[in-house]
Amino acid sequence: MFNRSRRNLARWFTLSMGSILAVFAGTLYYQEAIKQLEVIDLLLYKKARVIAGNVQYKMQQGQMRVFIKNVPLLGSNPPPPDSEIIYARWYDAKGKLKQFFGVPPQEHLSKTFEFQTIKTTNYLISSSSPVIWLRQITLPVQYRGQLIGYLQMAIPMTRAQESLSKFLLLLVLTVLMALGVTSLTGWFLGGLAMQPIRYSYEQLQRFTANASHELRAPLAAILSNAQVGLLANIDDADSKHLRLEKIAEVAKSMNTLIGNLLFLARQVGRLAPESLHETDLNDLLRELIGSQTTRIAAQHLDFKSDLPEQPIVLKVDSELLYQAVMNLLSNACKYTPAGGLVNLRLFTEYHRVVIQVEDNGIGIPAADLPHIFEWFYRVDKQRTRAAGGFGLGLAIAQQIIEAHGGHLSVKSELGQGSLFQIELPLNQ
Repeated sequence: MFNRSRRNLARWFTLSMGSILAVFAGTLYYQEAIKQLEVIDLLLYKKARVIAGNVQYKMQQGQMRVFIKNVPLLGSNPPPPDSEIIYARWYDAKGKLKQFFGVPPQEHLSKTFEFQTIKTTNYLISSSSPVIWLRQITLPVQYRGQLIGYLQMAIPMTRAQESLSKFLLLLVLTVLMALGVTSLTGWFLGGLAMQPIRYSYEQLQRFTANASHELRAPLAAILSNAQVGLLANIDDADSKHLRLEKIAEVAKSMNTLIGNLLFLARQVGRLAPESLHETDLNDLLRELIGSQTTRIAAQHLDFKSDLPEQPIVLKVDSELLYQAVMNLLSNACKYTPAGGLVNLRLFTEYHRVVIQVEDNGIGIPAADLPHIFEWFYRVDKQRTRAAGGFGLGLAIAQQIIEAHGGHLSVKSELGQGSLFQIELPLNQ
């Protein structure tokens, strides 16, 4: 139980810290990407300004014309070997293509966004990647406030991509290492957090064991002395003999109560795997049906069982599961009038095993249904006390079923009867 709680604490601590680290790393990566993009845009803008500065706009034959003969890439000047420019294009003021370098473009300029990121096939530069990303600028060129054309050019984002890939790898490795350290730290802190709880639990266990022993010892003495007194030759009508019978009855009742309380205090959380053994539930329920306790409890009733022919094998603690079903059967027999019906069923449904105990007895009021699994809760307190109950049977049954990873539920209508259903996972 404590190791499972410690694992849960470490898991949630790692998950929360991992989420924070992932968001932080994502933010860093986004900021780095923006920074790299700004560097590319600045470089691209400077190159475009240099090329646009060589465009001439002057009078020829009575008209103002644009001359790009001396413009690098677009004119007669060869491109610099280290320019990294993939293509350059010149459009007139109306967006019609006049001159280009590199890949043949569209005849008309469709968009005039200043900066764009473009994905294209890799046939322009030598690279191992079949697809490259380009950063493109479309720069409006003006002369004395008058638009004379557009210069469009692009450079590859290969260096930025490589830089971002390395940065991403560094972030991933850092986050993974941090998660490893966080897991170990969470496990260590979980252990520290569980120490006072473990100490308190061990104290409770010691107190329960000691209190049980201290209570049972005098009860055993009372019971033994009362039983010895009952063996004496005293008239049954004698008041002393009646008192001895009452003492023995109360002592037995208190002994049962102490045993139930001790069980509830000790059986906390899931059962240890070593306590579970493969058990055929058919055989277990047949043994329960044939027990003397069941026969006596159901002697005035119509008791039926519906068990499958094929075995249903689960890893369970057979003694505890036997006790849980016996508690449900005892309640069904106790609160079903003479001649009533009690039915015990076992079947599989989807990925679970279902055990049902159904009766047509007095039923449970709707207001009491949410509380019937609480310790010491009794629907009819007077009748329960008269029947010798303490309101712990259903609480014990529920605790046993939950310790097996199962679920205990109830459906009931006042005056119509009750249906208690145990659901256990088929693959444990």
